[in-house]
Amino acid sequence: MAASAKSFLADAGYGEQELDANSALMELDKGLRSGKLGEQCEAVVRFPRLFQKYPFPILINSAFLKLADVFRVGNNFLRLCVLKVTQQSEKHLEKILNVDEFVKRVFSVIHSNDPVARAITLRMLGSMASIIPERKNAHHSIRQSLDSHDNVEVEAAIFAAANFSAQSKDFAVGICNKISEMIQGLATPVDLKLKLIPILQHMHHDASLASSSRQLLQQLVTSYPSTKMVIVTLHTFTLLAASSLVDIPKQIQLLLQYLKNDPRKAVKRLAIQDLKLLANKTPHTWSRENIQALCESALNTPYDSLKMGMLSVLSALSGTIAIKQYFSSAPGAAATTARSFDLVKLAQECCYHNNRGIAAHGVRILTNISASCQEKDLLPLEQDAVFGLEALLVLCSQDDSPGAQATLKITLTCMVKLVKCRPHLSQSVVESLLTQLHSAQDNARILMCHCLAAIAMQLPVLADGMLGDLMDLYKLIGQSATDKKQELLVSLATVIFVSSQKALSTEVKTVIKQQLENASNGWTAYRIARQASRMGNHDMARELYQSLLTQVASEHFYFWLNSLKEFSHAEQCLTGLQEDSYSSALSCIAEALKSYHKGIASLTAASTPLNPLSFQCGFVKLRIDLLQAFSQLICTCNSLKTSPPPAIATTIAMTSGNDLQRCGRISNQALTLFLQMKHSMEEFRNLATRYGDLYQSSFDADSATLRNVELQQQSCLLISHAIEALILDPESASFQEYSSNGTAHVESEYERRMMSVFNHVLEEVESLNRKYAPVSYLASNTCLCNAVIALLKVPLSFQRYFFQKLQSTSIKLALSPSPRNPAEPIAVQNNQQLALKVEGVVQHGSKPGLFRKIQSVCLNVSSVLQSKSGQDYKIPIDNMTNEMEQRVEPHNDYFSTQFLLNFVILGTHNITVESSVIDSNGIVWKTGPKTTIFVKSLEDPYSQQVRLQQQQGQPPSQQQQQRTAYSRF
Repeated sequence: MAASAKSFLADAGYGEQELDANSALMELDKGLRSGKLGEQCEAVVRFPRLFQKYPFPILINSAFLKLADVFRVGNNFLRLCVLKVTQQSEKHLEKILNVDEFVKRVFSVIHSNDPVARAITLRMLGSMASIIPERKNAHHSIRQSLDSHDNVEVEAAIFAAANFSAQSKDFAVGICNKISEMIQGLATPVDLKLKLIPILQHMHHDASLASSSRQLLQQLVTSYPSTKMVIVTLHTFTLLAASSLVDIPKQIQLLLQYLKNDPRKAVKRLAIQDLKLLANKTPHTWSRENIQALCESALNTPYDSLKMGMLSVLSALSGTIAIKQYFSSAPGAAATTARSFDLVKLAQECCYHNNRGIAAHGVRILTNISASCQEKDLLPLEQDAVFGLEALLVLCSQDDSPGAQATLKITLTCMVKLVKCRPHLSQSVVESLLTQLHSAQDNARILMCHCLAAIAMQLPVLADGMLGDLMDLYKLIGQSATDKKQELLVSLATVIFVSSQKALSTEVKTVIKQQLENASNGWTAYRIARQASRMGNHDMARELYQSLLTQVASEHFYFWLNSLKEFSHAEQCLTGLQEDSYSSALSCIAEALKSYHKGIASLTAASTPLNPLSFQCGFVKLRIDLLQAFSQLICTCNSLKTSPPPAIATTIAMTSGNDLQRCGRISNQALTLFLQMKHSMEEFRNLATRYGDLYQSSFDADSATLRNVELQQQSCLLISHAIEALILDPESASFQEYSSNGTAHVESEYERRMMSVFNHVLEEVESLNRKYAPVSYLASNTCLCNAVIALLKVPLSFQRYFFQKLQSTSIKLALSPSPRNPAEPIAVQNNQQLALKVEGVVQHGSKPGLFRKIQSVCLNVSSVLQSKSGQDYKIPIDNMTNEMEQRVEPHNDYFSTQFLLNFVILGTHNITVESSVIDSNGIVWKTGPKTTIFVKSLEDPYSQQVRLQQQQGQPPSQQQQQRTAYSRF
């Protein structure tokens, strides 16, 4: 039940992993050397798993050379197995170190008398095109095989030609004329022409090549009007235009022309498919005339299938910049109402179509227009969109078929988008959802609850009056224990938590617990408790976690649940805070800290090597330190109240120019209190820095979790700023950098409440600073304590990443040279440089790039002298340490780079290699890992000999005197 992340390789040292890899490779090598064909084939097909487990070049190079040997001497079936392995392991091909030797062994089969063997070799070469794009012997063999009389060999040559054309400009230029002759030649069969034409999609390396290919395709479209030929040619035409970019407007016009004029449905379908491809890839190239022509075709077609295809293209365009161009570039746009446009007419006509798919595209177009063109007066369109969505909701919620569920998902997504852009429509949308919830099918109810929760997270639209309907439905559902009912219990509970985030009434809690006891399993109860923790209903969460403690089979799960129970109890203690009641606030914080300390002990016990719970531990430790800092600040403020400084303090301070004297009598007590305030400010700033570090280390976290961490960081900065502005340095305090926080779009109720507290505290501090300069200590203390209490009264939200890891990304590093024993140092002479090679593999979970993707990897190499040996010479400080940084872009999840390091000082040096990643937005994430090796710098033999002779008082011999660093070479 703990957060389940996909486990990767155990973090063993590279030396140990290499031994494991070698033993695995030797095991497969035994199979390859077996005399039985079955065992050989079994060994070959197990290689992709080996590459996945040990993805470093040293093993992959050896493995591919062994496979090449099997390919060279084996039969055609073995060759086919090797070909399949090569195609499956395409992203590992660039890790082959001995490319020449690998190609040489494979290429030797091309001279076989067996056309099938030659065909498999050609396909093998084509699969390797990414690493041998400019091999002339491979180019020549492909050209030669295109003239073969064996169909299998010709098809293999076509496959290889397509792959090499995509990789090599020289090959594409050279083969283009050959392909043209074969396509236009009368002797070439039609089915072979259909296979040759797609090669032309790769002729985009320069403008002239693309232009000549387009001319040839244009001739083919007119010369061969058969359906198959037109479909293949048009699709190749589209792919070529999409790659070369310059001809996309012409291609859109050509496709629209075929869509309008060609009577064949197959050609029309192909044109729609290609138009959708261009709409997704380059929406900015669509002119108003193009969209208008597509609207006219959709309005005129009698076929529902074609109409749905055209609407799918228009709905894809309606969510992009193309829709703004359509409305802004219309002639006489100022005087034209939105309803008079053909696109709007089409969407309105389709909203109530008897085909669900057409209706879904119609409402999506209306929703996108309402969301994109907010500067226009689109009130009638908004109403049309809402009515269309409600009609689809009623239709699809009664139907349990997969098609109806897919349409319902589109409808609910449009509802969320419309409410987000047009908040005044939220009430009617929510009411229609709640009304329909009672009569809907279970599958539809789950989706509708997700939609309700998404809307309520953005806007507080679920009033208390609606809670009764939800509770009635909850009681009704709880009588059944099917899987769908369990899912629905979780979804409904989430909506209930969102709708009553401030506090759950006793009645609501009783109903939820009763239904869970009657019909739910432990997993459902855990998911509901998890949702309660996310929404800040900690009292409910604590009771559910408590009930689950005895239902788990693993002690790790027990400790995990126990820690969650303690955290919920700690946060529940903070809900009883009252303003101006500072002694009770201190006791509440002390009680919360007591539970948090118990919880962190359980959380540490719940962690395992494969699931170390590092984010959870870091987040909770920061929360503990934050609560302790708040408690210390309230104590300090109370101390200032019990011994207030005299009124003459400001005068003394102004006279003497000493800021410390603003605390009143320059007594030890006043000085101590001032220093305590300064210490508190520094502590809050330090906490903000640590929250920033936690943020940077959470590359796989979802945006809501990151925003939560950011809010905790801002609360620390806010309190430190308030201390500085009110007590330490009122004159230089600036409010401008803090005043823009409230302008960002709020995504959740927790964020809304935190931002409200931030703004309120800033206004209080600013008004005190302006009205009463200098601020009285009583007022400043009251303001600080109330700020702390206001922040703590907002129930903490434990976001998704605390419980669940949807994206998993890790980096594995390998250093060479690398010692067999990690504690053993690498020996280097002090007059030489060490070439340190750093290789790395990026490993992903089941959903790579779900929240963010790795653009490049930043590698930092630093060395520190651990122990000196020999005499202590004066050496420039530049030579004492190595500090280097390089950025590399992973290709197929692999990267490699080298560093040159100096070790002039004799002794043992500690080299640390740390990796961090940079995402596609340029943000740096400190993901690790950090790898350490030791280097022992030794004195070179000649210097050692000279030094020993000097110590013994002997002058160096003539021959030795003439020998220098240069003469040795």
